[in-house]
Amino acid sequence: MGPSFPSEIGLAVSGGGDSMAMLTLAHNWTRVWGVGLRVVTIDHGLRPEAAAEAAMVAEECALLGWPHDTLRWQWDGQGNKMQAAREGRLALIDGWRGTLRHVLFAHTRDDIAEGFLMRLARGAGVDGLSAMAARRRVHGFDVIRPCLDMGREELRHYLKTLQGRWVEDPSNDDPAYDRARARQLLSVLEAEGLGVDVLAQAAARMGRARDALSARAADVWDQAGEEGAIDGRPTGEILFYRGRFEALERDTQLRLLAAALMWVSGQGLRPRIAPLEALLDRLLSGGTGTLHGCEAACERSEIRIFRELKAVMDAPRHGPLWDGRWSCDAHGLRALGEDGWRLLPVENRARHPHRAARSLPSLWQGDVLLACPAVNFGDTPAEIELLPMGMRALTFRQFLVTH
Repeated sequence: MGPSFPSEIGLAVSGGGDSMAMLTLAHNWTRVWGVGLRVVTIDHGLRPEAAAEAAMVAEECALLGWPHDTLRWQWDGQGNKMQAAREGRLALIDGWRGTLRHVLFAHTRDDIAEGFLMRLARGAGVDGLSAMAARRRVHGFDVIRPCLDMGREELRHYLKTLQGRWVEDPSNDDPAYDRARARQLLSVLEAEGLGVDVLAQAAARMGRARDALSARAADVWDQAGEEGAIDGRPTGEILFYRGRFEALERDTQLRLLAAALMWVSGQGLRPRIAPLEALLDRLLSGGTGTLHGCEAACERSEIRIFRELKAVMDAPRHGPLWDGRWSCDAHGLRALGEDGWRLLPVENRARHPHRAARSLPSLWQGDVLLACPAVNFGDTPAEIELLPMGMRALTFRQFLVTH
């Protein structure tokens, strides 16, 4: 093994056939590679059987000799439930993983084909129709998908041969869910020559096109924009030079805008194409809009992508972190907000647009504003620092290439 080979890897195991097969396969890999496993199950609280399924995974892990944790996610009722569950699952795993750099997910060739059909029905473009990557940076860790070249039935056969346990999620056959309908449709399309293998191959070709378009976006980025900073202090924003951005072809504009929203918000999932196109149209016509926990505003010479105030006003603080990206050892770190803006002297207000300044981190003692370093206000007893973590573990240019 090379020096970068992990000594321990994580597995996300739901209890379904795919993930239980992956657990068994990974258990066998450990004998060859000498790595340790840590297993996590997310109980989304969406079905009453989920707790028992998590307990079954824990039992199997105990038999195999690997540690297991169950994490519980609860929907707050905001936005699309399935999308919120996916993002919530990744956020929980990021908090759980500790020093783990790699977490395995058991997506298969069937998942690629089903996802292709689901996104095709939503009018997705190249990105939406691309096959999921075998390795992808999300939050602060790498999602690894070792089973993408395997079919669901192959994994079931493997488990049956070894007399392994798994559970069938009843929602997989519930037509109320998009994925269940796509799965049923695939059985019909198979007879017409549009089965899992054909759709997965089409998705792989779309993936190659996506990579080429991402390389194009990365190449023009250096002339089209910059990461926000004031006197060398990062603001966590993305700025596009308006004239150069408007001159780009539409697909590159969409790619840059989507990446900016993901990078600024720290969300690993790409925004859906319809609201993304609507936001781009508003910006190109000189307007503003919100999407993905961000706000975008067309200024005189720049298009600014920054954190939406609503998204950070009640942002929880975990240890020294605020909004998952700003670090400060002192207490009282929160968004500047309207109250803080009114307390700033005129010369400090002039350093940043009002709309964007409100979501900058600031240090408070009760109702007294002590500091807002980005606009050079106050004495900061402990530096407020934008950490290179999550989406921002990469420069924006690197992010464009890898996402």
